[in-house]
Amino acid sequence: MQFDHDNMTGVRLAVDLVNLRADGDWTEERLAAVLRAHEIRRVVLDEQAVHGLGDWAGLLRAPFLTATVADRCDAVNRLLAEGTAGIYLTAHDDWRPHLHFTPETESLLSRVKAVTAGGLAVFTTEAEGARLGACAREGCPKVFADTSRGGRQSYCSPRCANTDAVRRHRRA
Repeated sequence: MQFDHDNMTGVRLAVDLVNLRADGDWTEERLAAVLRAHEIRRVVLDEQAVHGLGDWAGLLRAPFLTATVADRCDAVNRLLAEGTAGIYLTAHDDWRPHLHFTPETESLLSRVKAVTAGGLAVFTTEAEGARLGACAREGCPKVFADTSRGGRQSYCSPRCANTDAVRRHRRA
């Protein structure tokens, strides 16, 4: 399965927000760096936005923890209901046409909610309800969006995969 990596901003941002919160290092500086890395415009954070985005990151975790396609669709639909305010097509800044899930005039919190909820919805559609997951290494709270060719990712990173392989080897 091939994914259009240009249209993955929302799902990648969702992964990074969930994992930033899981790291326990949710600071204004780290949050701003994540948002800017995903080209979120007009990043102006105050205490309310930092807190609101932290709460949203907690809600974003749900689709990654589901066991069935139906449960994943329900989890994404709950995010869409809370996070979007009108889907429209745009082609700003010399980018090819793409979807926006809330007006650009909305607050930073509203825009991040919309791009992550919409991104998870688009990714879930393209991945036929699969390819979102939580790391299989015991004790690792991180999540991932599997864009690999084979679609068999079980770990958030090669480091966690290697750590788990060593643990299994030592137990044998």
